Amino acid sequence: MDFFTLAQDHAAVFLLMLTRCSGIFMIAPFFGSLNIPVTIRAAAAFAFTLVLFPVVDGLGTVAAPPSVWAFAGSVLAELFIGWLIGFIAYVCFSAIHMAGKVMDMQVGFAVVNVMDPTSGQQIPLIGSLLYNLGIIVFLVTNGHHVIITALAESFRMVPLAAMQPNLSLTMLLVDFTNGIFVTGMKIAMPVTFAILLVNVALGILARTMPQMNIFVVGIPLQLMVGVGVLSMLLPFYVMFLDVLFNEMYGKISIALQALQ
Repeated sequence: MDFFTLAQDHAAVFLLMLTRCSGIFMIAPFFGSLNIPVTIRAAAAFAFTLVLFPVVDGLGTVAAPPSVWAFAGSVLAELFIGWLIGFIAYVCFSAIHMAGKVMDMQVGFAVVNVMDPTSGQQIPLIGSLLYNLGIIVFLVTNGHHVIITALAESFRMVPLAAMQPNLSLTMLLVDFTNGIFVTGMKIAMPVTFAILLVNVALGILARTMPQMNIFVVGIPLQLMVGVGVLSMLLPFYVMFLDVLFNEMYGKISIALQALQ
């Protein structure tokens, strides 16, 4: 093998690694935040590639794709693997967003939205609180380190240009997306149930005391009960985040195994 062919193979390995590392900076929480400039994210992906290149290059010889179209297909495959790791983490935080929307609708904050700089979208008030608290817990517990570890481990589990997609991966993505609604309702259930009890009590009052203006009494009561229950649940919410993040790490491993 001459020097030109050897350099071509190493350059192909580096570019494919850079593509996979760039995938997590597209959608992953914290890494893919829109308030982080694109140049910073690109520089971080390049730095990750530089650090991981000697290790991955030593795992085995990767030959450069024989044609431009084959190389383009490999680039899309590597980008999908990086995106998949970030997508699974994004699904967990989407469940937090959904829980916040359900809580806001029940408490009475449905018309109050705030701008989220990390996603560039308007999100509900309680959803913003839960999401920001989730990001803080995610960083404090070194969840971002686990994402980086999963990225590094993916090169061993799914070698470069060796992705083998199958039908089980599609079903996994459907299950992960379905988990947004299940997990979101689990988080929002205590507040939702408390507001339901308040509405039942107000309904009984409306039947027994027709002269009482239920709308004047009900709206502040729902607000006080909802905020009170939420304040009591915050310590348990942090504990629930630990379980949620552990499930996220397991899902990333399962998804990478489906690509082998």
